[in-house]
Amino acid sequence: MNQMSMDVGTALGSSEAVADAAPKMTARNVAVSYGATQALRGVSIDVSTENVTAFIGPSGCGKSTFLRCLNRMNDTVASARVTGEIQLDGKDIYAPDMDVVQLRARVGMVFQKPNPFPKSIYENVAYGPRIHGLARSKADLDGVVEQSLRRAGLWDEVKDRLADSGTALSGGQQQRLCIARAIAVNPEVILMDEPASALDPIATAKIEELIDELRGKYAIVIVTHNMQQAARVSQKTAFFHLGSLVEYGDTREIFTNPREPRTKDYITGRYG
Repeated sequence: MNQMSMDVGTALGSSEAVADAAPKMTARNVAVSYGATQALRGVSIDVSTENVTAFIGPSGCGKSTFLRCLNRMNDTVASARVTGEIQLDGKDIYAPDMDVVQLRARVGMVFQKPNPFPKSIYENVAYGPRIHGLARSKADLDGVVEQSLRRAGLWDEVKDRLADSGTALSGGQQQRLCIARAIAVNPEVILMDEPASALDPIATAKIEELIDELRGKYAIVIVTHNMQQAARVSQKTAFFHLGSLVEYGDTREIFTNPREPRTKDYITGRYG
């Protein structure tokens, strides 16, 4: 076993995958092309609230492309074409009558680089509940802001400076603020696209602890290039390669006893 395999083995968390209840989201035979370029083909996967799901694979393998299908972020790319079926609670999210604004409230997203609004900490969190009509009074809104910041592990650090700009926070705090902003509109799913890749090790550890605390409250999907991180935070792992889903299963099995040779080669560092 080489050093990378040993590191991943050491990183594997103690929490085993929970037997799935009805999945929160299902994808069947999903393919994505950008113009004449096929970026993703034939992906089928279930995402549950009980388990954090990690997408791993080399750069350009399709994992972020697929993540963006789950809340229709690819709609913003004119050349993108998505086929197959993705359901949220049994409802086709690409159906003509699907309200995309409401979908993105239900399926929130946290990006690789923290992107707080150039507004106060309070307004960053309050923005979504306000535009979606989730708070009837200032007191209600105050409660939503506090609860969201508490769930994001940020309240104690910012409670006395809510009027300060969100952009004045450290990188790790900004990312937790973005997570609080996503939580504030009562999402059912949170998508995270390499949420810690721009952060230092201490801030990364706080994000990973937060993901663990949020598991079970939301269906969480994380794209990560860091296999040790995938091993630490997830209970289910999907390995993508060259636009295909190669293997999907319990994280412990994927990292210690993969079925597919390509998965084993990637896990053991033969390519990446």
